[in-house]
Amino acid sequence: MKKTEAAVDVLAVGAHPDDVELGCGGTLASLAARGRSFGILDLTRGESGTRGTPQIRASEAAAAAKVLGARFRQGLDLGDGGLRTDRDAELQVIEVVRRFRPRIVIAPFPADRHPDHVRASRLATEASFYAGLRALKGGAAHRPQSVIYYASSYTQQPSFFVDVTDFFETKMKAIRCFSSQFYDPSSTEPETVLTQKTFLDAIEARARAYGKLINVTYAEAFVSPRPPTLADPVAAFAGYEPGFDGPLR
Repeated sequence: MKKTEAAVDVLAVGAHPDDVELGCGGTLASLAARGRSFGILDLTRGESGTRGTPQIRASEAAAAAKVLGARFRQGLDLGDGGLRTDRDAELQVIEVVRRFRPRIVIAPFPADRHPDHVRASRLATEASFYAGLRALKGGAAHRPQSVIYYASSYTQQPSFFVDVTDFFETKMKAIRCFSSQFYDPSSTEPETVLTQKTFLDAIEARARAYGKLINVTYAEAFVSPRPPTLADPVAAFAGYEPGFDGPLR
């Protein structure tokens, strides 16, 4: 039987090292501050990227995971620029899900500009289901309570937001750990969409736009097939409009 590690609350899955930081880094940092545990699973080594090497990106990923407060970060080798979703790939993800037994899996949204993100979403979703099949050998069966999705290139109608105002700089610090991939005016390597300064500016702008919708400075958005439960709907909308707390405009 496969070894079972100490369970985590959340497993965040990305196709490439840095996907998780970009999509939900603020949320992960906020979970760590609240005493929640999480791990990160990168499905590829990022070997098809224009800049950097798999070795450099692995070092950057380890540094970013430390910044966010991850309990662990694991990398698979499912093929950057053609991420595999075959049975062997499924079994590798199932093994991670069963070993760390997350309550929630966070994955890329199923529709995106990068085909690897689309494949990663499908792989994480299907492996999370199959991990709960008792008849499937290879570790104790475990099925996460839900798989939720973060946006990458394309935005979607969110199911809910997470206020990351207090953790946005931590998110950006983690992103900046990937110095081979993002804006670096001293670099002599070829420029890409990611290496332009406007790319990181857009990450902040999106977080501000999401934050505006829930009356905070910065937020991250998620899509869930099933809506989360609200114990107190009144508290959930506190501060959205002045109401009794101040004059209406």
